[in-house]
Amino acid sequence: MRDRLKAIWGYSDFRPPQGEIIRCLWEGKDALVVLPTGGGKSICFQLPALLQTGVTLVISPLVALMENQVQELQGLSVASFHSEVPRHRRKQILEKLETQQLRLLYLSPETLFSPPIWERLIRPELVINGLILDEAHCFLQWGETFRPAYRRLGVARSSLLASKPAGTKIAVAAFTATADPTAQKTIQTGLQLHSPIVFRQSPYRNNLHLQVQRVCTPRQRKQHLLTFIQARKQQAGLIYARSRAATETLSHWLNSLSYSSAAYHAGLSSAQRRRIEQAWLEGTLKFAVATCAFGMGLNKPNLRWVIHYQPPLLLSEYLQEIGRAGRDGKPGMALTLVSEPTGLLYPEDKQRERYFTQKLRQQYQKARQLMKQIPKEGNVATVEQMSPHGLIALSLLHSLGQLEWRDPFHYRLLSPKQKTSATPKLLKQPKQMQQYLGTRHCRWQFLLDAFGFKQQAQGFRCGHCDRCLGKY
Repeated sequence: MRDRLKAIWGYSDFRPPQGEIIRCLWEGKDALVVLPTGGGKSICFQLPALLQTGVTLVISPLVALMENQVQELQGLSVASFHSEVPRHRRKQILEKLETQQLRLLYLSPETLFSPPIWERLIRPELVINGLILDEAHCFLQWGETFRPAYRRLGVARSSLLASKPAGTKIAVAAFTATADPTAQKTIQTGLQLHSPIVFRQSPYRNNLHLQVQRVCTPRQRKQHLLTFIQARKQQAGLIYARSRAATETLSHWLNSLSYSSAAYHAGLSSAQRRRIEQAWLEGTLKFAVATCAFGMGLNKPNLRWVIHYQPPLLLSEYLQEIGRAGRDGKPGMALTLVSEPTGLLYPEDKQRERYFTQKLRQQYQKARQLMKQIPKEGNVATVEQMSPHGLIALSLLHSLGQLEWRDPFHYRLLSPKQKTSATPKLLKQPKQMQQYLGTRHCRWQFLLDAFGFKQQAQGFRCGHCDRCLGKY
């Protein structure tokens, strides 16, 4: 394995706990892996997959993430199957899958359950070694970007095994950079992991310097951003904003000041997004001004700074995004610009938080209304035809323990044991982000405590965040 590690990736040895994770997957055991961004998670499932006969399925949320990983393994038995793959290439991939020529196949959760793929996967002769959920925190996400297909992944293994010879085993593993103890439990239960071995590594990075600056006007927000960039002229950076309009406006303003930037969001075509990603990775584009989708899985070791022009709603999202800076081990900076706490002088951040919270409530309300109309037993296609919110309603019922999946396409409603409402629990998450922004203690201490490393957090001081340095 070390020989293959050297040959493919150029590393002479594993970083802890890579070796232990690889051994676990090689032996066919389930695993939950929580490693910081840049911690080398991908190698942990790619290496054992490449050395086995049969295919390992990797469920990934973004085309960019899939393509980036496939590109890094170019020339090996690896492919990704998604809507942007040309028709002739799709045919080739399906033929390779049928003839057991693939070792790694990257899919979105929706594509996994699509007829062309699923019908081939359930063939008895097709050997499937493992099912890997990459970026497993997506399993937990609600709101406008929620994808109901994630909630059906828990029965994927049992449904695949039903068509395989007796004694067949398929390991399931979840990988993420951000999961607090509650999230870890939800992932284990939702994916139906069998006595998983849990690997957790502290998110603390001693080269990543955290800073929060309060601003009282939109003009001041821009000025802080400009001052920061001017002090780092030759450095590559990433600017996060929370809406498409904000990325467009900000990028236009930076370009008018002769800074090379581009707006990146879901409204762009796939070709436009790939061009921006490539230009940014190659360094011809200094700054990307992006919504949350950008950067996931894109490996740019020399990224020196990340700015949150507007703070994210969730602390887990924040930790994911700042982790993209300083992946080469050299100093990285993460700056967050946030409205003053009262919101009286500059209410923008409070208004945005209220807007997203309200959208989340509306999503739940629509789903709850639809619950009364859903048949006690049925299939996904029928419910999907009933309403565009049908699949969300099924997922909500599943998260509340009021629905079980018989297979990825059929469900059965269960009698509720007690009246429950998941909404309040979810709406507590934005408050955690507000507490982080307002903390008077070490920012890394707050993050360690929030993500379950309470022993390490006790009395912890990083010595290099704005709070430790006394920069209020």
